[in-house]
Amino acid sequence: MRVAPEIVLTDEEHAELTKLVRSGLSSMRLVQRARIVLLAAEEMQNKDIARQLGVGRVQVSRWRARYAQSRLAGIERDLPRGAPPAKVDVARLVELTTQTRPEAATHWSTRKMAAELGVSAASVSRHWRANGLKPHVVRGFKISRDPRFVEKLEDIVGLYMSPPEHALVLCCDEKSQVQALDCTQPGLPLKKGRAATMTHDYKRNGTTTLFAALNVLDGQVIGQCQQRHTHVEWLKFLKKIDRETPKDKMLHLIADNYATHKHPTVQEWLAKHPRFNMHFTPTSASWLNMVERFFRDITTERLRRGVFTSVPELIGAIDEYIAHHNTKPKPFIWTKSARDILQKVIRANSRLSSKQNATLH
Repeated sequence: MRVAPEIVLTDEEHAELTKLVRSGLSSMRLVQRARIVLLAAEEMQNKDIARQLGVGRVQVSRWRARYAQSRLAGIERDLPRGAPPAKVDVARLVELTTQTRPEAATHWSTRKMAAELGVSAASVSRHWRANGLKPHVVRGFKISRDPRFVEKLEDIVGLYMSPPEHALVLCCDEKSQVQALDCTQPGLPLKKGRAATMTHDYKRNGTTTLFAALNVLDGQVIGQCQQRHTHVEWLKFLKKIDRETPKDKMLHLIADNYATHKHPTVQEWLAKHPRFNMHFTPTSASWLNMVERFFRDITTERLRRGVFTSVPELIGAIDEYIAHHNTKPKPFIWTKSARDILQKVIRANSRLSSKQNATLH
């Protein structure tokens, strides 16, 4: 006849088990095991403990025996069940992720990598996070090859960080081909438990081009929508800037290298208006023009999810947004020095060159 092991508790052990039972932080499994031991210490038989707690007698016998053998540690940890989980070769995982591609695909997914290594997708995801790997993410970049990059960089950053006295610095550009898009069906509004809905397709109702000049000092924006974006429209916008800025202020305009900005007709007009000083960003360096930040804001806040049945309606929405922006303008503060930017560009060029050389060899 099998005899259940006798459980004799010290005062400290009894207090410890009682604390586990009463704690709201203990797991239900551990609470149940502690109750089994406490009842066993009262010399109750396994069948009576099982009946009182509503569990199986075999379960009571198991935890009673484990406590008798290992005390509290015996009930705090579970014995391993079944086959041990497959271990991930982290070094090989990182090597495959960064240096190879799966068959007939551009990048690894958790499931493809899990099948390759014979582990779970959750394990792959966990080790990718631990090693800072995101195969599904790709970031765009473009390094400027402008031979006058350094000169233009120092010129524009100098205007941002040390603007000249008695002058205005205006970041100018055009956002071309802004579409007046209308949904093919009405969407549902946002409500608790449901996101707002929009149809994936749309109707095109024409386009407009937004010309904008951002005042670096206070964030005010001068805007104008026009049908096209040739030198004629650009000159018209320059005249608008001339009208809406104080006549006693010199103007320093930052713009990109778009051909319309350097058209002979424009150059002729600028020569007759000496308070206009043009500063051109390096090629492939639109990020130097702070008006791009304003274009990003108007796109995300007003245009991307807007519904417009006509171009005049779209222009009205843009004008309304600019007017609202100008009631409480907030300037974008430039913090990076030209030296910091240049060092970053040099590092990027170095890495790109080494990668190209490795590819050639």
